Amino acid sequence: MKSNYFAQHVFLFFVFCVVQLSWSQDNTGDKTADDSATIVIRQTQEKTKIIPRGVNLVNPKLSFKHTKPLEKPFKRFSVPSFWERINTIGLTASEVAFVNWNAGGNNSISAIANAKFERNYKFRYIQWDNNFELKYGANLQEGQKPRKTDDAIRFSSTFGFRRDTISNWYYSVRANFNTQFYQGFKYPDRSNPVSRFMAPGYAFLGAGTSYIPAGKKFNMYISPLTLKATFVLDETLADKGAFGVKKAILDEEGNVLVHGEKKFIELGFLISNKWETTVAKNVKMKHRLNLYTDYLASFGNIDVDWELNFDFVVNKYVKANIGTHIIYDDDILFDSVKNDKGIVISEGVQRIQFKQLLGVGVAYDF
Repeated sequence: MKSNYFAQHVFLFFVFCVVQLSWSQDNTGDKTADDSATIVIRQTQEKTKIIPRGVNLVNPKLSFKHTKPLEKPFKRFSVPSFWERINTIGLTASEVAFVNWNAGGNNSISAIANAKFERNYKFRYIQWDNNFELKYGANLQEGQKPRKTDDAIRFSSTFGFRRDTISNWYYSVRANFNTQFYQGFKYPDRSNPVSRFMAPGYAFLGAGTSYIPAGKKFNMYISPLTLKATFVLDETLADKGAFGVKKAILDEEGNVLVHGEKKFIELGFLISNKWETTVAKNVKMKHRLNLYTDYLASFGNIDVDWELNFDFVVNKYVKANIGTHIIYDDDILFDSVKNDKGIVISEGVQRIQFKQLLGVGVAYDF
């Protein structure tokens, strides 16, 4: 009896195992079984309650003891512009005063006012640079009338186009114009002006190529075809043939038969270079050079206009400047010789013109 009872239990256990195995295989193999009734229960992980010893849990505190005011006013967001604007107004002055000075000397004061405005556009294939500069300086000494020390009006515009954004070479067209504000003299003679407004006036118009590397204030312009016009709109200076214009035709007694021409046109080759860089801390160098030769009248004779300046920046408003300016033009003659009747018998010779400036002043950029 016991053996039959044990055999029945073993048989039932075997049947139960076969049924469970077949049921599990049917559910696993059925790819289309509906699992929507499956319930997944996950336990949310508890947050770590262990705090390291080095952590100090304190309430944050705000302190304004070490805050500093803004050095520049806050600027609201504005749409980016491809124009670069530079505006500078400055005044450089020097003064000498004597009181009971045994070695002697004259009280004097001199000043040079200048203004510079730039509008430069650069975007992808196009670069357009515009520069307008004004200068005027005077010196006043005790017992003398004011004397001019500097006088210039300059405007230049260069338009460049390049084929791709990788190259630094541009096809360029440039226009320049130079003249002065007021009449100039060879002191102490104040009766015969040697220059006036638009006497001379120089205009350049040409086409060529420019090398303008990205990120550097460097511009080299080469033009194999440049028109140069020299204007002498003062009739007295034009009759004398000043600055290269054709002078008047006189009779034997010095009377004017045909007045001199007031313009002189040349066609030649121009190389121009402009460079601004920082040579030391708070020391900036500005270099400008023009080389021109005429194809028609005097090919090979090179006109030179070279200006070199060093700006020493003391702070935002105070600056010092030292500079030189060299000009050579074979159309400008010096030391003409006249006979007893006032007729010019020798037109003179060409000479190098040199000017040096040194001063400390204020400048304001806006």
